[in-house]
Amino acid sequence: MLIFDSSFLIAFHNKNDVHHAAASRVMEDLLERENEQALLLEYVFLEVVTVLLVRRGLAVATAVARVLLEAREVEFVPCLEFYQEILETFRTQKETALSFTDAAIVTVARRQKGSEIVTFDRDFRRVKGISVIP
Repeated sequence: MLIFDSSFLIAFHNKNDVHHAAASRVMEDLLERENEQALLLEYVFLEVVTVLLVRRGLAVATAVARVLLEAREVEFVPCLEFYQEILETFRTQKETALSFTDAAIVTVARRQKGSEIVTFDRDFRRVKGISVIP
């Protein structure tokens, strides 16, 4: 199970991003995996669409929103039911500076044993028991 972080999705959908080429290569590799499902947390979706609106404009942000929500390989995950657990992950972090959205990703990754977080955010690498791509 893959869990998408905002940094990866923004880089992939923004050709001006410093990580765009790497994100494109990673996406190619991910698409070659058979029957691989990805999770898109509600908070990540909001970040991606908002950042793309600012950096690329409304048309790009809207198009990416549609692609993400309609992708059969991507499951949209509302975060309300995990809110207290996310808050605890956020509150108790010691060696990281995870945003609330990143704490949500870690919380879901811990619930989904064997999952991999697709990100360019280095803070995730400091979280014990979490696998990161690339």
